[in-house]
Amino acid sequence: MKMNWGTGIVLAFIGFISFIMYFIITMNVDSKYEHDLVTEDYYGEELQYQNDINKLANAKKLSENISYKKTDEGLMITFPKDLEIEKITGNVSLYRPSNKQLDFETQISLSKPYLLIPDKRLVDGRWDIKIDWQYNGNSYLFKESITY
Repeated sequence: MKMNWGTGIVLAFIGFISFIMYFIITMNVDSKYEHDLVTEDYYGEELQYQNDINKLANAKKLSENISYKKTDEGLMITFPKDLEIEKITGNVSLYRPSNKQLDFETQISLSKPYLLIPDKRLVDGRWDIKIDWQYNGNSYLFKESITY
């Protein structure tokens, strides 16, 4: 069989279209290529972003902000010392980028100027911590990526 330019171009198109179809089918069927959004309600949270900016600005106005350190018992989150700890409310959420089954949220209930997140709840690696807290009617936010 003699091959000419026309046959070569048609075969090249068929090969290219076959590759693209294989790629599309593989990406849609194979579960290892599934990627979720960071949160289920991404667009709803985007609308609340200005509130987060205001809370971060409030936190910067404090004389002392939240600090944290890793201890043998777990992650110790220390609140500003000049505040009355009984009036602090809010929640702490820890987000694990590599595994959403490890994500969790806990309420802030203080009897000491710190909150201890037990070591058994945290796996070594990267965590995004978000502390959304209120004191005397003012809202504050602390966000940071940590390596535990």
